[in-house]
Amino acid sequence: MSNDSSTIHILLAEDDPDDRLLTRRALEKSRLANTIQTVEDGEELMEYLRHEGEYADPESAPRPGLILLDLNMPRMDGREALKKIKSDAELRRIPVIVLTTSEAEQDILQSYDLGVNAFVTKPVTFDDLATALQALGDFWFEIVKLPHERQADA
Repeated sequence: MSNDSSTIHILLAEDDPDDRLLTRRALEKSRLANTIQTVEDGEELMEYLRHEGEYADPESAPRPGLILLDLNMPRMDGREALKKIKSDAELRRIPVIVLTTSEAEQDILQSYDLGVNAFVTKPVTFDDLATALQALGDFWFEIVKLPHERQADA
């Protein structure tokens, strides 16, 4: 019942360089070091997903199997990016997990209203972040069936 986690590409949308580094290290510590790419805001995320600008080459910007999305980013925040992803017929099947410092009920409700697949408040410590990402990986890569890119594009 598990997915082939070695083929799942993770795209992290996070504006804070320290948080990007910590999340990448936590994914590696939790043995979820699949291919990981990062973008710094919602506009860059949409450019990546639509293969625009520096992401025009699909080989260097493969379709992600999972998006980890911060809510509070410059230029285009995570809420607006989530809305665009889930309203786009070619992108909406990509699972999106909000990974944020917010615990605000409004953010949680709005994210689920916009179609997020999971909302996770970032743990404070690195070890807790690694534990949380391990649990997410166990769920998303071992239990859940994810659409393969060809199926998603059909």
